[in-house]
Amino acid sequence: MKFDDIKKLHQKKYRAEFGHFLVEGEHLVLELQKAAAHNPQLQRAELYVTETHARWESPFRTHVISDRQMAQIADTKTPQGIVALVPIPDASMGTSDTGRAVYLHEIQDPGNLGTILRTLAWFGGFRCLLSPGSVDPYNPKVVRASMGAIFHAPLELNVPLATLADRFTRIACLDMQGEPLHSPYFGACDCYLFGNEARGVPRDQLGALGAQPFTIPGSGAIESLNLAATVNMCAYELNRPRG
Repeated sequence: MKFDDIKKLHQKKYRAEFGHFLVEGEHLVLELQKAAAHNPQLQRAELYVTETHARWESPFRTHVISDRQMAQIADTKTPQGIVALVPIPDASMGTSDTGRAVYLHEIQDPGNLGTILRTLAWFGGFRCLLSPGSVDPYNPKVVRASMGAIFHAPLELNVPLATLADRFTRIACLDMQGEPLHSPYFGACDCYLFGNEARGVPRDQLGALGAQPFTIPGSGAIESLNLAATVNMCAYELNRPRG
C-alpha cells in the first residue's frame, strides 16, 4: 500500500476502501504478533518503525521510516515509533454459531467497545456481534482501548437486530424489571443483547425478538449502569464457578 494511502486510514471510509487498519505501540504490536501465529489473515500485516525500533523482532515485513513520517501515520501525540498495517479480517471470521454471542445495538462510545472486547477476550467463549450504526471496531480509539483484545474476540459486523430471532433460540436482555442475573435461566441463553448507551433497545423490537429481561440488582440510587460495566458483570456471572 502507498504511504499516502496509509495516512488516510484514520478515517473509516478509507479503512473500508483499503481493507486495512492501523495498530500503534509496542503492546498492541506484540498482541498482534501473538494472534498472527494462529491467524493466517493477520500474518499479512506489515510493520512501520522508526530507527529506535529498527531491530524489533517480528514475523512481518518491516519498513524503517523517519520520525516525520511516523508522526503522519500515528494517531497519538507522542508516537512510540512502531505502527502495524493490519488487514481487516474477513467478515466470515465472526459468523460461527459456536459459543455465546454478545450483541451490541448501536453502541457509540469507542472506549466502551474496546473495554467490552477486552472482557470477552479475557473470559473466552464469546463472539461479539455489532449492529449497523455502531462505532467502527477498527477505530484507533477502540483498538487502543481493547489493549489487543481486538485480535482475540471474534467479531461480526452490521448484523441487523431483526435477524437475531432466526439465529438464536434464547435471547437475554438487561432491564430494570426482570429476573435476577443469578437466575439459572440467564446462563441458558445463547445471545445476550445490550442496547445503545443512551437509548437502549427499542421496546417494540425487544418484544418482537421475545427477549427475556434480566436485572442486575442495585441500591436504586441511580437509574443505570455504564454499558461496559454491565457487560463485564454479565460475562463474569456466566463464567462464575458454581459451588
